[in-house]
Amino acid sequence: MHLFYAPNITSDPYTLTEEESKHAVRVLRITVGDKIILVNGLGLWCEAEIVDAHPKKCRATITNKTELLSPRNFKLVMAVAPTKNASRIEWFLEKATEIGVDEVIPLISDHGERLKIKTERWEKVLISAMKQSLKAHLPTLSEPLKIKSIFDRYSNADHMIAHCREMDKVHLIKTNPTQSTVIIYIGPEGDFSVKEIDYAMQNNFIPISLGEARLRTETAALTACHIANLWKYV
Repeated sequence: MHLFYAPNITSDPYTLTEEESKHAVRVLRITVGDKIILVNGLGLWCEAEIVDAHPKKCRATITNKTELLSPRNFKLVMAVAPTKNASRIEWFLEKATEIGVDEVIPLISDHGERLKIKTERWEKVLISAMKQSLKAHLPTLSEPLKIKSIFDRYSNADHMIAHCREMDKVHLIKTNPTQSTVIIYIGPEGDFSVKEIDYAMQNNFIPISLGEARLRTETAALTACHIANLWKYV
């Protein structure tokens, strides 16, 4: 059954956006009577039936509504430095959405490789991944922020930072989150600066390891996201 993003499910029948209508009718060949799924990205899962297969204003009547809870008992936030190669960070966004993440923050870092963020493009990647993986929750995309701004925004959270400086670290799988929000910081290819790491340590960030290999930014970010989703099983 095909899933469509419907951020404002307020009417019944519901009219899909022109873009979604075109995709449904022209590409998927959906016709009157076909069953579809509508999600608002906030956990609302609606079973619906097509009543008007118009290529610009496709309409569907809702037959059943379900509120789906988050699969985690904490909010997972990934603060990741955008990569110079846009396709690499977009790959992370896609896979992290499939695995499970609540918010993504483009991390402005001293050694960052990319200054301009195409937020509209990132939003489209997140929406596409949510639909492809049949999820009802769309990750929130924050505006780009520096470490201090993220810490100020989430003062009551577990802040975990992966960096390459030699010091005692705990493997992420062995951490024990104590707050309702967990933020994992992944730096650029050149790592966090000395100033950034010192700030993190002064504010009681948990220095974490993701294993012995040195990972690329997007690989490290996805590895951390995957491990965090395994916490409930260990």
